[in-house]
Amino acid sequence: MERTYHTNNNIVFSCIYHVIWCPKYRRPVLIDEVDKRLRQIIGDVAAKLQSEIQGMEIMPDHVHLVVEVDPQYGVHRLVKQIKGRSSHLLRQEFPHLRTQLPTLWTNSYFVSTVGDAPLAILKQYVENQKHV
Repeated sequence: MERTYHTNNNIVFSCIYHVIWCPKYRRPVLIDEVDKRLRQIIGDVAAKLQSEIQGMEIMPDHVHLVVEVDPQYGVHRLVKQIKGRSSHLLRQEFPHLRTQLPTLWTNSYFVSTVGDAPLAILKQYVENQKHV
């Protein structure tokens, strides 16, 4: 798969990141309707911030995301927006999340640049997480 480049007002970029984060205490709460709604929220936040989701897999106890982000906006700001918005909406829509956890997400997350790893291989890895 060939890498594409994007532009904003003054830069041309291709900044793709693999991001992983977990619910507090790594509780397996990202299932069924919560999983479906989380996918929608992540997609909405990414679209609003002009980021492109390249791959996503939601496991019961963690989230894998391959995302392209404008470097002037920054991956840290995107992750903060996704985690903040999803925590607010999911805890509002699914009351059991409020009773099971003091907060939905841990404060930490993992992020790595895709670098020279073929994007197709990374996408396949993320998409096959549930089948491992």
